[in-house]
Amino acid sequence: MPEGTTTSGGFEEALSELEEIVKKLEAGDLKLEQTLQLFERGIQLRDRCQKDLSNAETRIETLVRRGSGVQPIPFEDNDNR
Repeated sequence: MPEGTTTSGGFEEALSELEEIVKKLEAGDLKLEQTLQLFERGIQLRDRCQKDLSNAETRIETLVRRGSGVQPIPFEDNDNR
């Protein structure tokens, strides 16, 4: 996937792309501009993964509350990234 594009897949795809970027950056054989582009893309993917994990945590908390008799919080579908 070209740098700067949005990951249309889910968490796993974003995490996989992020892992590939880390490998490339750790190799250390990129030009400065390539390094900066990959680093920027890595930050975008990190933010995406953190958002997805936060949404999953909210869903789990909602399910736990529902099981304990507390009214659930409506889930917002955030797939329109």
